[in-house]
Amino acid sequence: MRSILHVLPLTALLLIHASASPCKPQGTTITAQQILHVAPNSTTCASTPAITPGECATAAQAATALSTAFIKYTLTSKAKQAAVLGLITFESGEFKYNRNHYPGVPGQGTRNMQSPTFNIKYAALIAATRDQAKAVGDAPDAVLDLLITVPEYDFGSGAWFLTTQCKEPVRMALQSGSKSGWSAFIINCVGTDANNARREYWAKAVEALGA
Repeated sequence: MRSILHVLPLTALLLIHASASPCKPQGTTITAQQILHVAPNSTTCASTPAITPGECATAAQAATALSTAFIKYTLTSKAKQAAVLGLITFESGEFKYNRNHYPGVPGQGTRNMQSPTFNIKYAALIAATRDQAKAVGDAPDAVLDLLITVPEYDFGSGAWFLTTQCKEPVRMALQSGSKSGWSAFIINCVGTDANNARREYWAKAVEALGA
């Protein structure tokens, strides 16, 4: 008896292959080399400060976690990806930190250094952390612990924040890839100063991603 695959037309075989392949949004993969252009100090964690055991991540680790986050939140715009990458690189000290140590705000962290309020919201929307976050909601450090122990959640906070907490006009302005759009994102959504240090990381991210 001949195999059914020997008699099916080519178009049918292609359809079978397509249906069996996982659906992945185009343009969501980021590489370690791209990240190293933005965060050249993330090659290794050999010189991690003693105050931050276990917090450091390399460019390779960041690339895997960020690609997962971009897929999860369907962040396909290079301009938006660059904004997220620039933000988390700056806020985490090129991935050396995922807690606020200076001045040390309890519960503030993940790679974009979200406030405890946003971390509680974020954890409540992740199926795997929802119940635990509710149980420890009065202990912001405990909520943060749930998020930073899983790279996907730790690095995914920036993409989550942009796609769910920033208003549509901010996201639309950011889509243009302009400096004014980036400034609006930092000032009107992140709620901080669009200073030169942050701008430099964003500019490198734009170059790295071709935004």
